[in-house]
Amino acid sequence: MEQDQNYLKTGTTTVAVVCRDGIVMGADKRATAGNLIVSKDVRKIFDLTLDMAVTVAGTVSDVQLLVKVTKAEIRLRELRTDRKPTVKEVANLLGGLVYGNIRRFSVIPGVSHFILGGKDIHGFHLYDLFADGSITEIKDYITSGSGSVMAYGVLESQYKKGMSIDEGTKLIVDAISASMQRDSASGNGVDVISITAAGLKSVYEKELNTKLSY
Repeated sequence: MEQDQNYLKTGTTTVAVVCRDGIVMGADKRATAGNLIVSKDVRKIFDLTLDMAVTVAGTVSDVQLLVKVTKAEIRLRELRTDRKPTVKEVANLLGGLVYGNIRRFSVIPGVSHFILGGKDIHGFHLYDLFADGSITEIKDYITSGSGSVMAYGVLESQYKKGMSIDEGTKLIVDAISASMQRDSASGNGVDVISITAAGLKSVYEKELNTKLSY
């Protein structure tokens, strides 16, 4: 069963923050398989629509497939109803997929944890879709993954209600930076996006060079 313990997973620190004018979401860039760093440039933030995105943590194959299925289901729902789904509807859709995925027997555990942020006709919304399929609406901030314990320490001490997008971006970078100092499965850089009235936008991207030179 040795091979089963080395399935590709993102390790991960992902963070999302509710701001005054929208939502900011970020993640590190490292993917691991056991103790091996498999990739140093993994994108862990996926757009679902022009106004919604998710951060991912867990088994890479599962989160990639669930994102693809969710995007397809959103498009089908738009065609059938002639309207854009709300963020809550997408949360319920993805939450159902996660619930079914974790309860289906597999040699490789189908663990997936999503943070969903988006904008609809009712405003901005942030949801935590835990690995068991449960759905929780978040009013301030949320973090997931192996580095979340360290990230929560920064969020608890620095988050302020009504932060600007720039302030939220800095907070996320600080939180992920803290996790990368202590969590071996998180590292190699940070990606951050914002969701505002104008839609999705990349607001910060940085790769970290860990090579030594002499």
